[in-house]
Amino acid sequence: MNNTFYNKLYLALSLAGVLSLNDLQAQALKSQIALNDLSAFAAPPKNWEVTGNPQADLDKVNSLTAVKGSGILLNRFDEKNPGRDLFFNLQHGDIDIEMDYMMAKGANSGIYLQGRYEVQLLDSWGTVNPRASDNGGIYERWDETRPEGQKGYEGKAPRQNVSRAPGLWQHIKISFQAPRFDDKGLKTANAKILYLWLNGILIQENAELSGPTRGAYDSKESALGPLRLQGDHGAVAFKNIFYTSFDKPHPTVSQLKYTVYKGNFSSEPDYAKLKPVAQGTPPILTSNEVKLDNEFALRYTGMINIGQPGEYTFKLSVPGGKGALKVNGLTAVNTQGFAGTGTVTLPAGNLPFEIFYTKNVDWAKTALGLTVTGPGVREYLLTDANVSSNDAVDPILINASENTILRSFTDLPGGIRVTHGVGVGSPEQLHYTYDLDQGMIVQLWRGGFLDATPMWHDRGDGSSRPAGSVQYFGKPAPALYKLPDNNAAWPADTTGTGYKPKGYVLDSEGRPAFKYLLYGAPVNDASTVLPGGKGLQRQVTLQTPVTGLFLRLAQGNTIQMLKAGLYLVDDQYYISMDDSVEAKPMIRSIGGMQELIVPVKQKLTYSIIF
Repeated sequence: MNNTFYNKLYLALSLAGVLSLNDLQAQALKSQIALNDLSAFAAPPKNWEVTGNPQADLDKVNSLTAVKGSGILLNRFDEKNPGRDLFFNLQHGDIDIEMDYMMAKGANSGIYLQGRYEVQLLDSWGTVNPRASDNGGIYERWDETRPEGQKGYEGKAPRQNVSRAPGLWQHIKISFQAPRFDDKGLKTANAKILYLWLNGILIQENAELSGPTRGAYDSKESALGPLRLQGDHGAVAFKNIFYTSFDKPHPTVSQLKYTVYKGNFSSEPDYAKLKPVAQGTPPILTSNEVKLDNEFALRYTGMINIGQPGEYTFKLSVPGGKGALKVNGLTAVNTQGFAGTGTVTLPAGNLPFEIFYTKNVDWAKTALGLTVTGPGVREYLLTDANVSSNDAVDPILINASENTILRSFTDLPGGIRVTHGVGVGSPEQLHYTYDLDQGMIVQLWRGGFLDATPMWHDRGDGSSRPAGSVQYFGKPAPALYKLPDNNAAWPADTTGTGYKPKGYVLDSEGRPAFKYLLYGAPVNDASTVLPGGKGLQRQVTLQTPVTGLFLRLAQGNTIQMLKAGLYLVDDQYYISMDDSVEAKPMIRSIGGMQELIVPVKQKLTYSIIF
């Protein structure tokens, strides 16, 4: 498949609101590697075992401890006896694979696709400028005959470092295309990593692999190879391992005929009553046969060859109008807006299909796009590359090469909009949003600062969005509140607190300290990024004490105290209390959730480790 075509179509269809690249796997049958035992692996070495939940020690290199159980694949590491790599029984060609993994402090591992092409897994927490050897990088190839300093070549660094702290689960999704060979066994196309998502961020795309990377189990290349996890460089754990193999030939179209009709059609016309202005039998599906800029109907008929019976998902892009796809007499797609998606169950064989495309919006470029996904078939472009971007624009990105502030609307999960949000960016590439209406940090993220496209493009809607991997902290609510007792529910807003925001002031380095009145007491709320962007230290100071005042440090499904002053929230971030804190935090259960709260006398300092 030509991936330039694929990338253009992904852009067009995702912007049109149909399924994005993140959703491709939902359209195909995924398989899961069972982790009740080690039967899914070939001769598993002793350093690998199946366990229950592991935990890392933030202060100790290569330390992962675990309890008895199942569902977790754990590699224990011993410097004196480093252990060996783990090979899956799975032999794969084209594949989409995703999994969660946890790194110990200082740990190093890797996912070897076909046992030969390594995606690096590393404790890159705190690395500002990642290299190919960092987390999510495509490791270098290696040639010992080259001069010193040039032996490694062709590695690909991740676009940004979105790695999380040791002991926190990270999620990776890889779409791999195996190398191609002719009937004589000669390679005709290199292997490719079509995309690699780490913690929700696309960090590699269309990366070509000219050959095996360093550490490959052999120097050959083939259509199939074993999935392999590196086990001799550090302690690491894995869970929720899913894969989708793409081992079937993609559908093809033939016997194509097109007709073009002039007119402003609001729906599919009665073709028998119309005289075509053009018709023909093109070799490919394309809109280039249309010589009209606007107000036309394009109709295609033909045959589509389906090799494997089952469910097939089609995506149709028809910029500037409407369209539909019928296959074997079934309606597969009726577009909403300028694009649509649909799924039909089809038998194997040559099946008739029909496409219509009516266009009546003059500012949109004429273009026809159609893809198909099915059993064992990765999404494939059936049309040519003349695919519209549907008025796509270059993103308006705001970098934070220095401490940076941007006020905007902020949209949170669940349709929540923070109307008085302040985005605070840092050159350490750790950023946060502060809600001026609640005195709460509502999100924290690592990587790029802000995408202001929705705020500044065209008329804009006033919002910006994080350009990195985000940790949300729940619905906006007051950070500080007077609780009548330890079982009282935390409030949803500041009613009754006398809350009055007083803006913020900047220190000598451009970092804000937010100020407000609460219960009549002036409050100073200042946060600083920890070295290397490893977390955010927050200090809340009251000018005068308020009796019975608490600060809610965290809310989640599970909150666990790992040791005195250190808490793990939903396996996603840590709360670390400053040594000077006099009062002990309390974990309580309220409304089916857990909360971590702490009394505030006059000053409180803690850190969010992420």
